[in-house]
Amino acid sequence: ADGQYPIMGQSSVTTEQMVSYFQSSGKAYPAESLAKGGADSIETFCRIYVEEAQAEGVRPEVAFVQTMKETGFLGGIVKIEQFNFAGLGTTGGGVPGNSYPDVRTGVRAQIQHLKAYATADPLAQECVDDRYEYVQKGSAPYVQWLGQKENPQGAGWATAENYGYSIVEMISHLKGKNS
Repeated sequence: ADGQYPIMGQSSVTTEQMVSYFQSSGKAYPAESLAKGGADSIETFCRIYVEEAQAEGVRPEVAFVQTMKETGFLGGIVKIEQFNFAGLGTTGGGVPGNSYPDVRTGVRAQIQHLKAYATADPLAQECVDDRYEYVQKGSAPYVQWLGQKENPQGAGWATAENYGYSIVEMISHLKGKNS
C-alpha cells in the first residue's frame, strides 16, 4: 500500500541513529536498572534491538521507536526491572503486564509480537512471547495498522488513536527526515 511503512524488511537505520534519537530526547538512560538486565548503556540497548530484529526480519527502528513511545524514552516504566518495554500483557486497570528475565528476552518477545502482526511466517528463534498465539497473524503488515482504529480489520496492537501513525512520525525524526 502506498505510503505505508512495512514492519518486516531490510532497514538502513543504524545503531548510531537510534542512540542519537534517544539522546535527542534529553532523557537520562536508566543504566543502573537496565544493567541488571544486561544493557548497561543506551548503545548496548540499541544493539540488542538491532540483533533481535534482524534475527526475525523485523525492522529494528519499528520496535525501538515503539518502545520510546510506550515508555516516554525509558522514563515512564512503572517497574523497569520487568524488562517489558512495550506493555506486553498490560490490559489496563493496573495490570502489571509480563516480566522477562533480562533485557534481551523482553526485546525478543516484543519483536516476536510485532512479527506476529506483520506476517504469518514462522519465528526464527524459540518463542518467548506468551501472547504470540493470540495474535491474528499478518493482520498488520504496516506500522500504521498497529492502531486498531486505523486497521482495516480492526485488529492491531493498541487502541489509542493514530497509534501506528505516531510511531511512523517518530521514525522519520529518527532518520532525520522532516516529513
